[in-house]
Amino acid sequence: MTEKQFEPKNILVIHFGQMGDVILALPALRAVREKFPEARITALVGKSSAMIARLAGVFDEELVVDRVELRDGNKLRSIDKIRRLVKDVRRRRFDFVIDLHSLSETNLLGFLSGANARLYANRENRSLDFFAKFPEKPPPEDKSKHITDRYLEVLKPLGIDAAPRFVKIAPAAADVEAVEKMLAEETAAGAPLAGLFPGAGHPSRRWKLENFARLGERLRARANPPRLVVFLGPEETDLRETVERIFPPETLIFDKLTIPQLVAACARLRVLVSNDTGVVHIGAIAGASLVLVMDERAPVTYLPLTEKIRVVRTATIDKIGVDEVLSAAESFLDGAPSI
Repeated sequence: MTEKQFEPKNILVIHFGQMGDVILALPALRAVREKFPEARITALVGKSSAMIARLAGVFDEELVVDRVELRDGNKLRSIDKIRRLVKDVRRRRFDFVIDLHSLSETNLLGFLSGANARLYANRENRSLDFFAKFPEKPPPEDKSKHITDRYLEVLKPLGIDAAPRFVKIAPAAADVEAVEKMLAEETAAGAPLAGLFPGAGHPSRRWKLENFARLGERLRARANPPRLVVFLGPEETDLRETVERIFPPETLIFDKLTIPQLVAACARLRVLVSNDTGVVHIGAIAGASLVLVMDERAPVTYLPLTEKIRVVRTATIDKIGVDEVLSAAESFLDGAPSI
């Protein structure tokens, strides 16, 4: 099977990672689309990543799997859902499977798909190589490299090399319109906007909410103050009352945005200040300038690859001062707007 002869028509790409991981895989996913422009490409992704996969515009269809429900839900129902997933995948008659996540269960699913060609990420102690079927194996995963580069290396056997490492996504017109309507209702349609996201999946990655509030006060005290927009996701809904109490009174709180609307909102920001979480990756692909607050224990191999980023980090996140984050944010507020 030479590169010239290999022209799959029906491709399945598997990636069950979190939203930020899938965003960092977008350069590889787009490279697959550019390599096989005539093929039908289906993404098999986790529930949290489905909308990002759709917005990326590189897939013809998305198959969505709720891995948390499969893991934590009723076991008999989970088994039945897995059975139906395998049946659905086999029914689609894929001729090529690319597994970027490459866990034992995703490798097995690729094998059960019936596809004659199967290219799997080469992950030590996680991949089941005997389920792969391709003339050349990708290089072994090198965890010292950025995750985006690791995803791109999986595609080397396809002759894909030197692909762009960063992808920007344009929000859909309907989502831009919805966000502009929200801003107009808050008399903020023409104001420079500074976004703040105080959430994170683990407490060790959360800069204190009070620090975000003090940062907001300092930003509002500027000669040309931005309007503050605090974003709260489903896991931060309990913070709304506290945000209303301790943040400047003009602060906008967006806590019911869809993922596509969040992309549109981030595209309107002059700067986004965020903890190390999926939202900072959404800000990156939307084109926002970023201030990322994180401690030194967090790996830099998962940072957004945008050039418009300032990382404020120290030994532990609690030791990061408001002055440091303010200085980073002001470097963007005092510069030209993001394009």
